[in-house]
Amino acid sequence: MLLFRQPSYDFSNVSSEEMRALSKKWKEWMDGITAQERLVSEGPRLAAEGKVLNSGGVITDGPFVEIKEQLGSFIIVKAENIDEATTLAHGCPAIDEGGSVEIRPIYGRQY
Repeated sequence: MLLFRQPSYDFSNVSSEEMRALSKKWKEWMDGITAQERLVSEGPRLAAEGKVLNSGGVITDGPFVEIKEQLGSFIIVKAENIDEATTLAHGCPAIDEGGSVEIRPIYGRQY
């Protein structure tokens, strides 16, 4: 699974031209993974708001209160191992925007 973490920023201040350019980067990157027949599933884009339930029943607003990045979305890819999945993560637009891609195996699943 490739988890996309991006800086928490306000998209309302981004011009439509910048949004088109960013969308194009994501589409081209995803098309590359699809062309390699490595895309298994595309996760939905996640909303910025949320809640976190902590031990002791403590509830906080926002799932990213303590960190500068937010989990934006995820995809599931076919890969022989974590190194191959990491190679697929290269070129992800989240990285260009100061974010990161977390690469995690899904136990018990073969794709």
